[in-house]
Amino acid sequence: MANLKETFLAPIFKGNPITVLVLGICSSLAVTVELKGACVMALSVIAVTGLSSLVVSLLRNTIPNRVRIIVQLVVVAMMVILVDQFLKAFAYGIDKQLSVYIGLIITNCIVMGRIEAFALGNKPLPSFIDGLANGFGYGMILIIVAFFRELFGSGTLFGLPVLKAIGYTNNGLMILPPMALILLGCVIWVQRSIQKDLQENN
Repeated sequence: MANLKETFLAPIFKGNPITVLVLGICSSLAVTVELKGACVMALSVIAVTGLSSLVVSLLRNTIPNRVRIIVQLVVVAMMVILVDQFLKAFAYGIDKQLSVYIGLIITNCIVMGRIEAFALGNKPLPSFIDGLANGFGYGMILIIVAFFRELFGSGTLFGLPVLKAIGYTNNGLMILPPMALILLGCVIWVQRSIQKDLQENN
């Protein structure tokens, strides 16, 4: 139980895929203009990483080493297609807004990285938890960045006016891609200020 707890908590804090491992940066810059889109992308990645890790772990003893990457890509692609079809059926507007970025989950380094590093060598339950945790760690950073970008860039949260009552003037800089990178840098700086063990020694 202690190992499962560490498996879940490590990717969220000490080994966060975005702030520590610097993976999945592209989508974190592209889908964080609005909080709603960021939440949907976060849930999509959580579902894909968790289910892909589970399936690959179940098949790990039957996959020939020479074709393991192909098998992994097929599994991940299948999960992404299922998520995309689910969004098209139940959240078409958000699916259209996210456009190609849902499909690009297939190329997200976090998904393939966790399959290679963890799912291929561990049992299904720990692999499933590891996949969920890495997706959650990724999604958490997306939501933090999107919160500040939408709040100060558009004065809204989930499309609802929040700062309009106090006469706030929207800051157009916040919705530009460079600001996402700056905010991400601030999140990394805050985390490394708190977690001293992540700081590099000169």
